[in-house]
Amino acid sequence: MDATPATETKPLPPRGAANSLLILDDDTAFRNRLSRALEKRGYDVVTAETLTEAVDLARRLAPAFAVLDLRLSDGSGLDIVPVIHDARPDARIVMLTGYGNIATAVAAVKAGAIDYIAKPADADQIESALLAKTDRALPPPPENPMSADRVRWEHIQRVFEQCDRNVSETARRLKMHRRTLQRILNKHAPRP
Repeated sequence: MDATPATETKPLPPRGAANSLLILDDDTAFRNRLSRALEKRGYDVVTAETLTEAVDLARRLAPAFAVLDLRLSDGSGLDIVPVIHDARPDARIVMLTGYGNIATAVAAVKAGAIDYIAKPADADQIESALLAKTDRALPPPPENPMSADRVRWEHIQRVFEQCDRNVSETARRLKMHRRTLQRILNKHAPRP
């Protein structure tokens, strides 16, 4: 388990501190960048690399805010949402994922997250989501949304990876011709 500077060099903020923020992400570089950026904005940040480490921190810290990666090496960020809400019912949680789709977005919101953001996300987007009013019907549209071609390409790539890079199985699941899929897979990703 990789200890991060936020938990190593300073003590935990007081339990239930108003500006406490838990960041759970297994991408060390992203986690450290986000931690530094949000500390500059006044948050008392604690980071975790694994679900196990984050569950322990959430129980001890009862963070006011949390930024959780959906896919982790030891589980899903969705698994910690109830733990955070048990420790602090009014916690504001944002889920991050590199594999955005409607089903996981719905699962994140049903679990208690207030927003769901596709990576790459920057500190401004994340802070905006953490502080957004929840009484609106819909969040504001993103500044630079992915193009429809990019969304399609991302979906095909995700299914291809889930099928262990088996072209025939991926084509069957996507209900497309195998040769069409091969042509798509051989092209570079469309611009976001």
